[in-house]
Amino acid sequence: MRPELILKAREAKAEELENLALTVRAILRKEREKGVFGGGIVKGGLVQVRGYEEAIVIGDIHGDFEALTTMVEGAGIPRGLGTDRLLIFLGDYGDRGEQSVEVYFLILALKASYPDGVVLLRGNHEGPHDLVASPHDLPYQFVERYGDKGVRLYLVISSLFDALHHALTVNGYLMLHGGAPSGAKSIDDIAYAHEKHPSETSLEEILWNDPVDDVLGTYPSPRGAGKLFGKDVTERVLSMTNCEVLIRGHEPCRKGVKVQHDGKVLTLFSRKGYPYWNDEAAYLKINLKDQVLNAYELAESAIKF
Repeated sequence: MRPELILKAREAKAEELENLALTVRAILRKEREKGVFGGGIVKGGLVQVRGYEEAIVIGDIHGDFEALTTMVEGAGIPRGLGTDRLLIFLGDYGDRGEQSVEVYFLILALKASYPDGVVLLRGNHEGPHDLVASPHDLPYQFVERYGDKGVRLYLVISSLFDALHHALTVNGYLMLHGGAPSGAKSIDDIAYAHEKHPSETSLEEILWNDPVDDVLGTYPSPRGAGKLFGKDVTERVLSMTNCEVLIRGHEPCRKGVKVQHDGKVLTLFSRKGYPYWNDEAAYLKINLKDQVLNAYELAESAIKF
């Protein structure tokens, strides 16, 4: 990572961040309109990727700029982005951390500079207006830093949310923020979940669901949105998407990763410290030329810090 880009993120003016957000919003909308992303296709809000040799996967950041820079520098980003390497974010970029502005600047700068090498997925903290996560302190952070300009900046940043893709498949892996949508009957129900929201619950579940072991079907979630889902739901959605493993974020993990559903689900969490108190954060480097790793193998190979 170029040191000047990290410095620029720390010192970014409101106008610079706004211009970046508008640029990335246009890129995301064009991907969806044209149905093309780098080495793959875009179907609604589903990115189906092929042709890359390695994927770097980052889970929830929640305003932890130090964790973000640790990961991108450790992974050697931006080397190879858009040619043979792919950088995938699982969502939840801001809120709950004091450096959400810096995080947004850096991830947007990476997407703007390497549009065919970066995928920004939607988390529940980038949800639709009727499903706002709480606490949602992002607008207050913008105002605290930029004053009156922060109000406009937040509106521009939040206009990105509906443009973010919400699921990705690559070489046998399904990646999304929350969990498998229990009511999906076809891959189109996943791809076009945003268009069917809120009359159907697939988008809500993709952003909010959590896996639980030793149960079948779904149960109400204590989060107040989404559902708890069992291994049978995971297996059905993996089969539907022709994938073998679900990689998701959304839940803090004491060691940065957690395996569930007999190795079919990996939870990845990429920030640490208050208010989560996890001992380690983690990210993944996946060799896409090799056979698909199960969640146990992914957890073993995760890079922790």
